Amino acid sequence: MAFTAPPTFTTRPTLQGRFGMSASTHWLATAAAQAVLERGGNAFDAATAGAFVLHVVEPHLNGPGGDLVALFATADDPTPVVLSGQGPAPAGATREHYLAEGLELVPGSGALAAAVPGAVDAWLLLLKDHGTWELADVLAFAIDYAEQGHPVLERVCATIRTVAPLFTEHWPTSAERWMPGGRIPEPGELVVDPAYARVLRGLIAAGSADGSREDRIEAARTEWATGTVARAAAAFARTPHPHSDGADHAGVIAEPDFAAYRAHYEDAVTLDFRGATIAKTGAWGQGPALLATLAILDGFDDERLDPSTELGAHTVLEAQKLAYADRDAYFGDDRVPVETLLSPGYAAERRALIGETASAEFRPGRVPGVEPFRPPLRTEYTPPSGVASEGVGEPTVSRSGETRGDTCHIDVVDRWGNVVSATPSGGWLQSSPTIPELGFCLGTRLQMTWLEEGSAATLEPGKRPRTTLTPTLVLRDGIPVTALGSPGGDQQDQWQLLYLLRTLVGGYTPQQAIDAPALHTTSIAESFWPRTWEPAGAVVEGRLGDEVIAGLEARGHRVTRAGDWTLGRLSSVGRDPETGLLSAAANPRGMQGYAAGR
Repeated sequence: MAFTAPPTFTTRPTLQGRFGMSASTHWLATAAAQAVLERGGNAFDAATAGAFVLHVVEPHLNGPGGDLVALFATADDPTPVVLSGQGPAPAGATREHYLAEGLELVPGSGALAAAVPGAVDAWLLLLKDHGTWELADVLAFAIDYAEQGHPVLERVCATIRTVAPLFTEHWPTSAERWMPGGRIPEPGELVVDPAYARVLRGLIAAGSADGSREDRIEAARTEWATGTVARAAAAFARTPHPHSDGADHAGVIAEPDFAAYRAHYEDAVTLDFRGATIAKTGAWGQGPALLATLAILDGFDDERLDPSTELGAHTVLEAQKLAYADRDAYFGDDRVPVETLLSPGYAAERRALIGETASAEFRPGRVPGVEPFRPPLRTEYTPPSGVASEGVGEPTVSRSGETRGDTCHIDVVDRWGNVVSATPSGGWLQSSPTIPELGFCLGTRLQMTWLEEGSAATLEPGKRPRTTLTPTLVLRDGIPVTALGSPGGDQQDQWQLLYLLRTLVGGYTPQQAIDAPALHTTSIAESFWPRTWEPAGAVVEGRLGDEVIAGLEARGHRVTRAGDWTLGRLSSVGRDPETGLLSAAANPRGMQGYAAGR
């Protein structure tokens, strides 16, 4: 048999129905999205409602001060479209300023790492152009949870506990917001965010009853960019506060940065693989690295594409190292030779580099006329201040607030054939001090830029940082059949790759693919502060099996066992164009993601 048989047991069923399907990283967001579908809304109404709920119920994973990347297609036009809610670097975010602050890296926490918030404007744009509901109705779910309370997640409490010393000693507004009276909330306790509810009500109030639905949403976009949020955030960021490097800095974001930004649409980048077309963002995101990995793997027989075997896992890990080396060498919000990087000839050259043992080298390819950037490859990092960051609690959150890879995701498909896959992130409660008037903080996406010259991802005012947010659409014969995505920073596309291989090549159902053992490489330059790498590093779930893991170690992989159910938090929805049958699946890891539908 060429591919490992799928598990006979799955943690949940792959849902099926004809009406509508929603899946996300939190059950309350899924339920809100499904409620919108039940009341006649379409996929865009539903996804927007669910996303604003995610701001409230997963504040450690995303927030209004963060960013958003989505792919979608409409029932009228199946062409995949990218929604860019990734804000750019502020006008004052010059590398010269950061170097003058004594920095070698953009910090991983603190307002100096803030790009212009893009998530809220992107959702409003999508709702205006493709939704059908009034803004007040869409935001009602989030407002209710913010005003009346929602049961706080254990992971939120754990995150607050991790950064409590930072809050109490240095970020008093965050302590007041998340630790009232000095007490960390208990899991399941009802918590509220009245300040954010007031922000949302202000967006609704900006519109006139005399105008159209679209006019009211456009008025909300203007209010967000020029009103209370912009004024309060810009004023608050000017006060110096501790960042992840251990030093105090003031942010550089200003009111004109908010006013100048609007979310927009872009064409997707696509690759054909085993009878399907995979759609991703351009190379200002990491999406083309997944396509490049598929292009490399497409030249192998099926047996080498099975992540559950020693040979397959080895091949997948080595292909990813090559694709991500090209990501770090070439990607950014600039002219990127994507066509060359995804071409069959180039993929064949890269494929030939995969040997029988694990590579511990950084090996970008050579593109004619383009000099590859070689990032600083540090296996450990202590900032110039001498204050090293100690990672505690959840592996991705440290005492100084920097966070590596945590985010959330939502997918929705409706009975008409509208489909959206969105990955909102940033603006985590631990990103920077809470802005009291707003109830949330700014994001830290600029940590994904370099202060070295020569990279397409070098920090530059007005340019988007090369984001890790990377949802996916899968099409057959030009029609969308699957929307999927996952939290996980640099691992998002690595885990989605496993899903694609297992469904497109191995014949797994969506839930079987999500439940199957996961793995990823850490032999890449991290996108998150402190931007270290682990040569030949691989992280695997123990369920991959002792024999497979021992085989990987014998091949030279430096394997870390991460537990049996720890890697990936994928969700997906699907639609069969011939029958109209819809499907959905969600990840059991973390015990908070759910799918719903009928």
